Amino acid sequence: MKKTSTRLADGRELLYYDLRDDAVRTTTDPRPLDAVTTGSEIRHDPLLGDAVAIASHRQGRTYLPPADACPLCPSRPGRPTEIPADDYDVAVFENRFPSLAGDSGRCEVVCFTPDHHASFADLDEEHAALALAAWADRTAELATHPAVRQVYCFENRGEEIGVTLGHPHGQIYAYPFVTPRTERMLASAAAHRARHPHQNLFDDVVTAERADGRRTVLDTAHWTAFVPYAAHWPYEVHLYPRRRVPDLPALDDAARAELPGLYLELLRRFDRLFGPGHPPTPYISAWHQAPFHHPHRTEFALHLELFTVRRTPGKLKFLAGSESGMSVFINDVPPEAAAQRLREAATE
Repeated sequence: MKKTSTRLADGRELLYYDLRDDAVRTTTDPRPLDAVTTGSEIRHDPLLGDAVAIASHRQGRTYLPPADACPLCPSRPGRPTEIPADDYDVAVFENRFPSLAGDSGRCEVVCFTPDHHASFADLDEEHAALALAAWADRTAELATHPAVRQVYCFENRGEEIGVTLGHPHGQIYAYPFVTPRTERMLASAAAHRARHPHQNLFDDVVTAERADGRRTVLDTAHWTAFVPYAAHWPYEVHLYPRRRVPDLPALDDAARAELPGLYLELLRRFDRLFGPGHPPTPYISAWHQAPFHHPHRTEFALHLELFTVRRTPGKLKFLAGSESGMSVFINDVPPEAAAQRLREAATE
């Protein structure tokens, strides 16, 4: 992997991640862009303790442009984009409309492929490994940012999820606080440790799922994928390395080598869930990583949460009154049935 750092016309950082070590990236951004100005602000909810990002400048962000106006495709003569080169393997750049910026953190866009009509599942293993390596590299780099306490790498796919750009891409949010979801997991882990001083909650969950087996989707030498016992979403898979690590940069060589093929298999099974003739499955792919400088950082377990809002062909799982108002999820698909369907999707 070769990494090249450059700047866009408005000063934002752009990084190319290339498979070839001899790749040369010298194309400059010809656009007459003004410097990015943001109004990002972090406010705290006194009742829930949550942090909320107020980012009014995002109202004007690009929304579902046609393919010939996509800002994530390579640049063409007369049509410059966010990526000045006429081709790329993986490109990462600072978001032009960030939810977090400056002392409030940082937001980046990760373009997996120059092919506007592809998806992550269409990549070969070498290219998928490069995209995953870029996420790990950005996590390690953003850990040095003085304002950042946690890095979240994720991909939203599908208009049903709320995607505003159709080009296959992911994002990285570098938060200046520990997210509420992670705080809850850390609190649960601490309570488990108090009850069982020599045990780890994440390890025990994975061990229990592997022993039960009914919800296991994939079990390899270095990774385990399963539908959780109390799954929130109709089809939801959690993927854990067999050796607990806090984040992507901490994976050992063996786990890192096995991950691309395993991740591609899960994505392809999601696309086969609802049978031929149905549109691609919308999903969120979320990497949960330990916060930096936390006293219990090493007790946290890196894991992927992959889920879809589609519960059956033509029907979506909406967050209605119970979920949105009280954060109590109601799942119409039994986790054991979801796991069985995902196992069957391997042979279709």
